[in-house]
Amino acid sequence: MSEIRIYVEGGGDKDSKARMRQAFSQFFSEPRARAHQKRKPLRVIPCGSRDDTFKAFRAAVRDHAEDRVFLLVDAEQAVSGTPCEHLEARDPWDLSFASDDQCHLMAQVMESWFLADPDALAQFYGSQFGIKQIPPRKNVEEVPKSEVEAVLKSSTAKTSKGEYHKIRHGAPILESLNPDRVRSRAPHCDALFEKIDEALQ
Repeated sequence: MSEIRIYVEGGGDKDSKARMRQAFSQFFSEPRARAHQKRKPLRVIPCGSRDDTFKAFRAAVRDHAEDRVFLLVDAEQAVSGTPCEHLEARDPWDLSFASDDQCHLMAQVMESWFLADPDALAQFYGSQFGIKQIPPRKNVEEVPKSEVEAVLKSSTAKTSKGEYHKIRHGAPILESLNPDRVRSRAPHCDALFEKIDEALQ
């Protein structure tokens, strides 16, 4: 294996992809540092839409057989079955070329991870952030996508930055999250870190 590649749903134009690349790279900073020490670079590759991300992942599995290639996309809803089963049923994609070790989910959406670290949200939005509105549920993946969106909207409405905006706020919040807190409350996130750890053995 020469490097680890994570193909991530997110970003649109060149600038927003660059911001998401920076944010995800920071979120994965600990395994990235270990990968650098082992001379196995860890690259995060934002691809835009989920379909574009799937196509880039499929091409990478074909063209970079010497690398460890991962897919990371929103689940968009409660996860049913394994990641591959969930995506094949929902999108639907043919993932017969991949394994569940390679396919990973932000469940139910990337913003679910934000709920796992309300202190990071409070730090970003300031004193007017409605931290008490953040659901205390141990497993944030159980919070429906619609509720995640509603909570972020209502808890940020009175802040100086305004209501949560995916393009303006998503990347800097992601960059500020404590990965250990997210892992402890988002099992699918933890599973990805575990597979990266295995790739670095």
